[in-house]
Parts: sequence; C-alpha cells; structure tokens
Amino acid sequence: MSQSNDLQQQSSAVVPTPFDPSEPSTPVSYPIKTLEELESRAYFDSFHYPFNKSSVSLPSSALSLPNRPRLLVCHDMQGGYGDDKWVQGGSNPEAYAIWHWYLIDVFVYFSHYLVTLPPPCWTNTAHRHGVKVLGTFITEWDDGRRICDKLLETEESARMYAERLAELAVALGFDGWLINMEINLEVEQIPNLKEFVSHLTQTMHSSLPGSLVIWYDAITIDGKLKWQDQLSQKNKPFFDLCDGIFVNYTWKRNYPELSAAVAGARKFDVYMGIDVFGRNTYGGGQWNTNVALEVLKNDNMSAAIFAPGWLYETKEAPDFRTAQNRWWTLVEKSWGLVNKYPKILPFYSNFDQGHGYHISVEGQQVMETSWSNMSCQGLQPFLESIDGPTPETIQVLVDVKEASYNGGGNITFKGFLEDSAVFTTRLFLAELPLGNQPLHLTYSVKSDGDSQLGLSLQFSSTNGERTSVLTASGDMNKFTSKFSKVIMAHPVRKPEMDPGWVVYEGRIEMNECILTEIHAVCYKQKPKNGELRSEHKIGGHHAKFFSTLGHVAIKNSEGNFCMPPSSLWLVEGQNIKISSDSQGSKIVSVKIIWKLKDGNDFMFPSYNIYVVKLAKQVEGNPGTSVKGVYNYLGVTQVTAFYVSDLSVPSGTCSLKFIIQACDFDGACQKLDDSPYFQLDIEGQ
Repeated sequence: MSQSNDLQQQSSAVVPTPFDPSEPSTPVSYPIKTLEELESRAYFDSFHYPFNKSSVSLPSSALSLPNRPRLLVCHDMQGGYGDDKWVQGGSNPEAYAIWHWYLIDVFVYFSHYLVTLPPPCWTNTAHRHGVKVLGTFITEWDDGRRICDKLLETEESARMYAERLAELAVALGFDGWLINMEINLEVEQIPNLKEFVSHLTQTMHSSLPGSLVIWYDAITIDGKLKWQDQLSQKNKPFFDLCDGIFVNYTWKRNYPELSAAVAGARKFDVYMGIDVFGRNTYGGGQWNTNVALEVLKNDNMSAAIFAPGWLYETKEAPDFRTAQNRWWTLVEKSWGLVNKYPKILPFYSNFDQGHGYHISVEGQQVMETSWSNMSCQGLQPFLESIDGPTPETIQVLVDVKEASYNGGGNITFKGFLEDSAVFTTRLFLAELPLGNQPLHLTYSVKSDGDSQLGLSLQFSSTNGERTSVLTASGDMNKFTSKFSKVIMAHPVRKPEMDPGWVVYEGRIEMNECILTEIHAVCYKQKPKNGELRSEHKIGGHHAKFFSTLGHVAIKNSEGNFCMPPSSLWLVEGQNIKISSDSQGSKIVSVKIIWKLKDGNDFMFPSYNIYVVKLAKQVEGNPGTSVKGVYNYLGVTQVTAFYVSDLSVPSGTCSLKFIIQACDFDGACQKLDDSPYFQLDIEGQ
C-alpha cells in the first residue's frame, strides 16, 4: 500500500496543472483551439488578454502594400508558442527571433491550432519595422472537417465566425489572417466557404485599414483537397474574394509565369511558396532557398518563405546567430531590400535584438541575467562595410555580450586601424524627408584607448545633390576632405552612467533635404604631445581598435518631452496574493495597472518596472523608513505588469513598485518623479 501511495504521489507530481486562462498567472500568449471558444468570445475574459495587445501601430507608410514583388515570411517553428509566449519576457538568451525585417513585407505567425494568435512580441517588432503581421486560421484532418461542418452550416454561421476572427485581430492589433483549409468538403459547402472568406476580408478592411486576408492553396472550388502549386481556375475564386494567395511550395519552373497570366493585374498578390526545410520545394530550400527566390525575382512574382526557423531547429553551424545572418544575406543578395528606415522622427535605435545577458537603462546596468523579449527589439541596422583600407580591417557586429547603453544590445567595432585611417560602415538606409527645423543628434559611445567613433549622415537635395555631414569629437582636420561638412559633437557625462559611456550631442541644419543614410565612422584620436601609444601599437603600423555604439537618436526638437509627474497618474494594484514560506519570507504576486488622471490614453513605448523593498521604521525617528535599493523587475509595452511570486525577506514592511516611462527617443523618466504603487505587507 505504501509503495502504491509513493507511486501515486510521484505520478501526481509530474501532472501539470491545467491552464486556466481566467486565473492570474505570468502572462502568456496562447491559441484558440475550439470553435466554441471562438464563438463564445471567451478569450476576452482571459486574465492574459490585456497583456497580449500589441502596442506598436503599423506606420502609415506601410498601410498599403507596394506595387512590386513582395516577400512574405511564414513562421512555423516547433509548433509555435515557445519562448515567444512569455509576454513580459523569458529567460532564454538564445530564443528564436528574426531581425532582418528590412527584407520582409508580410509576416505570418503559424501553428497547427485552429486560431493562431500572434504573440505581441512579433507584432510589436514587425510593426516597428513596417511589416504587416497575420495570424492563421487552419482546419485539417478529421477534426478540421467536423469544425468546417459547423462553421459552414449556414451563411449566417460563416459570417459570424468571420466577424469573430476580425474582432480578435483588431483587438490585439495585428493585421489580418492566413486562411488554410486543408480538408475535403462537399461541393454544397463551397458557397458558404466563399461567404466566409469574402465576409472576413470585407470586415477586416472596414475595421482595420491596411489589413490583409490571404488564402492558402489547398482546397479547390470543387471541395477537393488538391494543392495546385499555382494560381489556377481551381483556386482563383477564393483569390478573387481576398487580398492574395499563398501558393503551395511544390511548384514547377513555369508555374510562376502561368500564375501571373491567371492573376492579371493582381500578379503581385500571388505569393509563390518556398519551404526552407526543402520538402519537394523548388530549388531545394535550406541553404539553396535563394535559388527559388532568384527565379521568382526574375519572373517579377511575389514569394512566401515558409519555416525560416529551420536554421534554429536543425542547429546549423557554427551557431544560430552566425547561421541566421549568413542565410538572410543570401536572401538579401537574391531578393534585395524591401524597406528603409528611418522614415519619420523621432528616430531611435539601441540595436537591441530582443535577447541577451544583461539590461541597461541610460548607461547604467540594472540587470545581469539572461533574458529574451522580442518586443524590446530596436530598429535593426543594415550592416554593410562600404569604406576602409581593407574589408577585414574592422569587424562590425550587433553584440549582446558587451556593455549596452539601453536594453541589451549594441554595435561593436573591433579590429585594427592605422593612425591616419578612417573606416566607415553603413548603419541605416533612410527615407526621411526633412523640413526647416534643425536635427538634434545624440549617440552613446564606449571606447578603449584612443579608439573613436563618430556618425556620418548622408543627405540628398531636391535636385539630387548629395551632402555628407560628419558629427565627431577630437581632431577634425583629418576629415575636412572626406565630408561635405564636419560638426563637432559635444560630450555629455551623466553621474549615474557606468564609467566609460559618453553621450555625444550634435546639431545639424539641412533644410528641405532627404536623409538617405546613416554611417558609423571609426578613427583614432591623435595623441597629445609626448604621449606614446605603445600599448596599442602592433608591428609599428597598425593599432588595436575597439569601440561600442550604444544608441542613436535623431529628433527635430532640442528639449525632451516633459514626462507627466507621479501626481498626474492613477496607479492601482489588483489580484494581490501574499503568502509565507517556511523561512519566514513572504511571496507576493500582484497585477499593477496605471493610466493618466486626465483620461488621456497616450501610451509611452515602454515602461520599466522596479521594486523598492522598504524596511520597518527606524527607532527614534518614526517619520522615516529605511530605503531599499531599486530592483529592476522587467519591462512592459502596455499599461499593466504582473509581478509573479516575488520573494520578500522578513523585516520588509511595504513594497514600492515604480513605473518608469520611456519615451520614443529612448529617454526615461527619473525614478524619483515616476508613478508608483505602494503595497503594505506587514501583518498580512
């Protein structure tokens, strides 16, 4: 009997608690698995719903798809909802991510659940880069057939479920749906299926400008599950009712041309599929994905890359970061860039890729632990060496291990540079029309020895005249022949910054021009009289170079936006749970929400959350209490944060949760001025 009880206890210990979305817990993203759940709108009653709203809107410049071949990328990675499901961030510094957004027009988050809702981290970072995001509605196998029998029972049911899907996309802030019906149907059900596709498309368009509904090439107008591998008369009736078709990836060489003929003026709405795993796909996929891309580019057709997570799943050598950069470089060479930024001001990037080993806020490290959160991705640089003595002189890379100024990333420049040499590399390709106001440029640098880093901005006038303006510090004489204008950058040191970081500020007047490129400029500082560089000399001619670029910000006003002080905010704690452990410490969970008192629903791009654990009042001085240190808890892109199972040592009388707003130019509110929620825990 005892043995049986032991086995029973062991068995019960490994059975996970069923997920109850109505119960407070660490916020997660999750799919909708049943038609009943979709119909009942149960998702909106979930504790997790408010956390899953994306916070970054699609830029107005990206609302309309360009009239050219487009690149759609369909995420299909280990079933979905892995590290990316943790809305407030996970702990895996090597979590899967994409950062080559300037090559992508449309991103689809895909899994084999009925309704795949994109985790907000994908929508936030894709929108930041001007990329549309779609969820997936899929029916397959026997369950899919039963679902379709109910979905398509009447014209009214088809319209109702279409409206439920549109409502979800609008509420969560993504841009539409990929419809994948991989089942056989009766031909009598096809009219209601067409009504479903048509009504979903119309409802999306009327409720969300720029939205898309794309049909997957599977079922035919006869109700047969028969992939066409092209746009044909068998699937065109569905194509005619929506915004495009994702063609199955086993097409033949002449199928793009045949599809274009059927599509007519809408040929760019035909996305020819390419499976990166290479399952009978044209060109073989994998490291030959570019073969199919080049064919489609030459045929002037759009492409749909399926499952780029192949690199991650198969652990391509030597490591994911290197393999990912190499693979997307092949895509870039065969397809070309499809996006440029910045396009609007203010412009800000901290080069964060959404994962790393530490987090900093304005030059001060606040956390030293591994993490991942794609919502934190900054605008990603277009790294490409364009100038310098030799291509190998300076290695340029986005680095998550060196010190960061904001977030967890930076751009590191390391290698060798002669004293008189200047090395230039492209950071961004811009498309930013400027008015008559001057530009205010700030950037942060951390360098070793005499290594120096400046920024060069390239402008184009209305008549096509090009101007290059350098902002740098130190000896400017060496640059006068290389740039049209040279502007001295003024260094600023802040007492709270970690040693070594310097913020440079510069002012540039280039009226009625277009900013087209941003470059980094590496150079050596001229030694003072009598000063030697023995520790940096190598072979008498070259010197070591090491410098880190922490952020770049450009705006057209000198002063910072005035952050609303604490007195103008309403902050509330909900779902408070306090328990004790065997050591006398307390375990606290609480949902914190905040808003402005005047009813303004303005949201900052992000909020850093800290806690101060306040001790009991000091004896003999009842008006004061012992101040704790600011402990960084995390970051959120919505006006809510869930603190889960916070350990509070004995002797703590209250917890002060501080919400630090961060502006679009990277500036953060002073902690002493930030809104807060104070939770008294003594005696509870």
